[in-house]
Amino acid sequence: MGALPVYPWRLAPEGLATRRQLRAMDLRPGGQDVAAQIERSRRRRPPLVAYLYRVDDAKPVRPMTPARWAALAKANAARRMCPQCRRDAGYVIPAELGACVPCAYPDDEQRAA
Repeated sequence: MGALPVYPWRLAPEGLATRRQLRAMDLRPGGQDVAAQIERSRRRRPPLVAYLYRVDDAKPVRPMTPARWAALAKANAARRMCPQCRRDAGYVIPAELGACVPCAYPDDEQRAA
């Protein structure tokens, strides 16, 4: 495969889109190769790069089946489950804490009372 065409930020030709833009059109790349890239220059840092895909070769997004909805609900529930007290925290537990707030900071509970 040769070198990809590179376009400046916001100057990509019609018919090319990023993954996010494809998703907004209810499309997905569908296994196609990257067609081009856009670059946004930044001061004293490497440029931001976004890959572009051909819109005419994109495929429709696969619909969510009941099994996929169930798997997603189960995964989201697991992100709310505290591994220490095994309770549903009611929010997604931050990875930095690794546990719900009362388990991560047990001494703060005594001071608040």
